[in-house]
Amino acid sequence: MRIVNPVLTGFWSRFRSYWTYGAAAAVCVALPLVIGSASAKLSPAMSQQGTILLVLLFPAFLFALSGSRLLITYCLLVWAIGPELRRLSDWASGEYTSVSILSLAPLLASSMTIIPVLRGIHLAEKSCRRVLLFFAAALLYGSVIGLARNGTSSVYDLANYGIPLLLLPFFAVRRFSGEDTDKMLSGYANIAVLVSVYGIIQYLTVPPWDAFWMNHVEMNSIGVPEPLEVRVFSTLNSPGPAAAFLACALVPMVLEKKWRGTLGWIGPLLVAFCLLTTLVRSAWLMIIVMLLVYIATSPSRRKWRTLVQLTAVALIVAWALPKLPGAEGLTARMQTLTSIEEDHSYNERLDLLHTMLPTVLHNPVGEGIGSVGTGTKLGNEGALGEYGIMDNGFLALLLTFGLAGGILFFGALGTLGKEIIAVIIGKGPLQLYARLSLAVWAGAIASLISDNGFPGMRGYLIWMLIGMGLGAKEIIRTGKEEERSWSSPT
Repeated sequence: MRIVNPVLTGFWSRFRSYWTYGAAAAVCVALPLVIGSASAKLSPAMSQQGTILLVLLFPAFLFALSGSRLLITYCLLVWAIGPELRRLSDWASGEYTSVSILSLAPLLASSMTIIPVLRGIHLAEKSCRRVLLFFAAALLYGSVIGLARNGTSSVYDLANYGIPLLLLPFFAVRRFSGEDTDKMLSGYANIAVLVSVYGIIQYLTVPPWDAFWMNHVEMNSIGVPEPLEVRVFSTLNSPGPAAAFLACALVPMVLEKKWRGTLGWIGPLLVAFCLLTTLVRSAWLMIIVMLLVYIATSPSRRKWRTLVQLTAVALIVAWALPKLPGAEGLTARMQTLTSIEEDHSYNERLDLLHTMLPTVLHNPVGEGIGSVGTGTKLGNEGALGEYGIMDNGFLALLLTFGLAGGILFFGALGTLGKEIIAVIIGKGPLQLYARLSLAVWAGAIASLISDNGFPGMRGYLIWMLIGMGLGAKEIIRTGKEEERSWSSPT
């Protein structure tokens, strides 16, 4: 039996509190000096971007020091509006930049989760540490190969993989209550509604800063900067991420009343209509998989209620879709789901599979992190590299991590799914969140048919929703007394 000295415990608790407040005060004093010194040496455009970046990071730092649930919601907001702030900055300066330091804002804000993780990592269970070990081994392998072959782009890409993954240990050690988790999901819903409202405005009017960006970015797949002619990307940087952000929000909003946000049923309808204007069909595949998994694991009485709700939403969307401005293009795009063999993008993905599969099989070592996706811009003068666009997530992961790293990565995903299923079988009081986590896990794997969603913003959404289920598992096993140990260290 361990004997705890109350005097030493109290002293240590006060010391940690004083240290935290002292560190926050020091940052508050030093930050204006750093901003002023750096701004004097930078161009006006870079100075403006640097100031915006620091303003975005400071609240995340304060939320991380306190271990607040607001850190998650705030980081979601930064992921949502960061690209739009970059476009506004470029438009205001009259100069388009293919690589901007504002692009780092979501990653740097999300990296603040390392503070509460380091403070409470000893609270994580062995099962959580085992999953993290698998992922860490895969990332270490991929980064070693990537650093040798891809240079600095591998560092950026590693951050896109690793920083969102911090959410798994964050939820395991922070142990949010069910009420806190509901508030985070409701906050996500409210942000998604704001993104949707702006997306609808963008579809109808195309604001000048968005048109400025479209004219310079050279991305033919997003349409032309004219009303009703644009594939909506809202405040995100392209239709794909916008659709992923809305899809991951729409499923919880439809499933549970307490996750719908402030506007109730109006919120899911706005999100669904905006999602249609992105014309990203793979997002609907992810939604269907998530809904089916959630319904299949729900109690019988809840199954029928959820099915009735989904039917009502589907009927409303089907009735309203033909009445929307530009409905002809939206309807034609959705009709290709019933004749997929005639769809151009489907045939391109099929050709990619036939072309790239031999390349992957003849390269068991892999190209390393930084070889696939937007990170290739860093080593290619702002332009996408050879594998910058890879419309198959399985091929992208195997090309990045090779055979050994791929086994580790997919092994980690399998172990993670097994852990979530164990929570559902256990019939705990917070099983609701575990079912959502399993649905997201299945949806993320299914979406690999189209692209790799684990790095960057989609990775943040996936690990956030999955982490909530693992956090619920921690609460079920250890009880509320240990949950309070976060605020009362011993």
